Amino acid sequence: MTIEIDGIKINYERNGQGADVLILHGWGASMETMRPVFDALKNRYRVTALDFPGFGGSDVPPDTFGVQQYADITYGFIRQMGIEKTHIICHSFGGRVTILLAAQHPEIVDKIVFTDAAGLRAKRTLGQMLKIYSFKAAKRISKGRIIKRVLKAAGVDVEEKVKNAGSADYRALNSHMKKVFVRVVNQDLKGYLPSIKSPSLLIWGENDKDTPLEFARIMEKTIPDAGLVVFEGAGHYSFLDCFGRYIRIVNTFFGG
Repeated sequence: MTIEIDGIKINYERNGQGADVLILHGWGASMETMRPVFDALKNRYRVTALDFPGFGGSDVPPDTFGVQQYADITYGFIRQMGIEKTHIICHSFGGRVTILLAAQHPEIVDKIVFTDAAGLRAKRTLGQMLKIYSFKAAKRISKGRIIKRVLKAAGVDVEEKVKNAGSADYRALNSHMKKVFVRVVNQDLKGYLPSIKSPSLLIWGENDKDTPLEFARIMEKTIPDAGLVVFEGAGHYSFLDCFGRYIRIVNTFFGG
């Protein structure tokens, strides 16, 4: 099913009856990634899942989009779908959107399950800083024809270095969505955490490398009403790595 919010077509699915649960997926994924969670909860709740703009079956957003715009369009979706108040289950990038939703629109957010959520910026190491400066320098050089030819003759292909720079998530995007991605990952949302009044459960994989466990520790201390559950041996997709346990905990937390 689709609905239009602010001129952007949003692909979504809804099933079940009872208290509302909204499922928000991670970056580079779609609501299909969260399908097992959707199917496990639809017999107890009215579950709604959507594809964020730029993913799944939804339209690509303008390249001016950032976390705030994703939060705004999700808020518009909630309102247009007639949802008065909803629990939220979010994974990774969905956590960024949920942080803003809960801080800016507390009246529509009930309980939250942050699952390996993004939203904080890790301190960059010296090696990471050198990579960033190297990439920026290569990007500037790649625009100059003469120096680019000189370096290529010396065995240094600057264009290839620029092409292969960045994370796997970044390289998988087209030039349009790369601008959105850079804007999203460079925003630190830690300052919004104290404004989240919703009871929040943080579920994390012990071995999560994308959103490390230290993020969860910070969120647990900063969100006023938060608790943390760590799945031993699990990674960034802890809800799949320990699926049965995950669903039991979510149902208990939601009061189901």
